[in-house]
Amino acid sequence: MKRTDKVIITCAVTGSIHTPSMTPHLPITADQIAAEAIAAAEAGAAMVHLHARNPETGQPSQDPELFRQFLPRIKQSTDAIVNITTGGGLGMSLADRLAPAKMFRPEVCSMNMGSVNFNISGAGAKISEWQFDWELPYLEMTKDFILSNTFAQIEQAMTQLSDQGTRFEFECYDVAHLYNLAHFVDRKMVEPPFFIQGVFGILGGIGPDPENVMHMKSTADRLFGEDFIFSALAAGKHQMRLVTLSALLGGSVRVGLEDSLYAGRGKLATSNAEQVAKIRRVLEELSLTVATPDEARALMQTKGGDDVAF
Repeated sequence: MKRTDKVIITCAVTGSIHTPSMTPHLPITADQIAAEAIAAAEAGAAMVHLHARNPETGQPSQDPELFRQFLPRIKQSTDAIVNITTGGGLGMSLADRLAPAKMFRPEVCSMNMGSVNFNISGAGAKISEWQFDWELPYLEMTKDFILSNTFAQIEQAMTQLSDQGTRFEFECYDVAHLYNLAHFVDRKMVEPPFFIQGVFGILGGIGPDPENVMHMKSTADRLFGEDFIFSALAAGKHQMRLVTLSALLGGSVRVGLEDSLYAGRGKLATSNAEQVAKIRRVLEELSLTVATPDEARALMQTKGGDDVAF
């Protein structure tokens, strides 16, 4: 792994997994997404990972016009790296998923590194009343759903987005996804340093166990040597302990309401900034240094915040 004493905090602000009925604090409108991203950056996030939602229903959307409503405001108010999703919402076409990143040419976008069973049907188990008709069917359909990221799809996305200078947050839901990335590295389709985001705790992917974090990191060490930065995210209650382990191993961390709705046992997070502030306190108590946006840019070798289209 790339040797650094700086920990990059990424904040995933809203995502496409959780639904409005699960928490009153999930950002949905452009105003809410912008405010949450800016506050997360002020709390210590060097990078914000962004999805959009229909402002009337909270349903995930990849409509570029929705991104247009908050991207310039975030750029004007913070120096954080803007990272646009290409995962989008579950069941979207690849063209829809890529549309915002192709239009706005961000410094970084996410890149899922393999197809995976992606079952979030249990996420609404405690909900007795739903605000919107789409929520329960959206969750239930994932019992019979594959998040599609074939080699052809990955190659298409990498080619189109690399051509505009965008770098990637390589989301790896299992060890095999590291080998998928190595395949594209061998073909010279992406260049180091690689920002590898291990994803732990999605039903269908690798489990949320400390041993798995260490296994993913050690496998990446064998495959990529010092050409990568390791980061981790973990679903739900596993979030803080596993991202802390990533930092102890020399890696970086991701928090945010996309990954967990909680700030502690049984306590809903009231904002993304609350989670960022919490992990920052943990890191600083461990004598680890939180990277600034410019330090994160240098580590990731991004093109810079001025060379974007928003």
